[in-house]
Amino acid sequence: MSLEDRAKAIAKNIEGKVQEAIGDLTGDRRDQVEGKAKQVEANVQQAVEDVKDKVKKIIN
Repeated sequence: MSLEDRAKAIAKNIEGKVQEAIGDLTGDRRDQVEGKAKQVEANVQQAVEDVKDKVKKIIN
């Protein structure tokens, strides 16, 4: 996983956690759901990059 891609995924995960927490505090269901969705997206990005890294190791 490139450093830039890893940083983007981590930033999106943090953004999602913050948005979810704000939704929890304010009772805004939309912010809660959107925050969780961003966290899932970040996890998928990390998984895809991990697979790419493993494929590169196998090929080389």
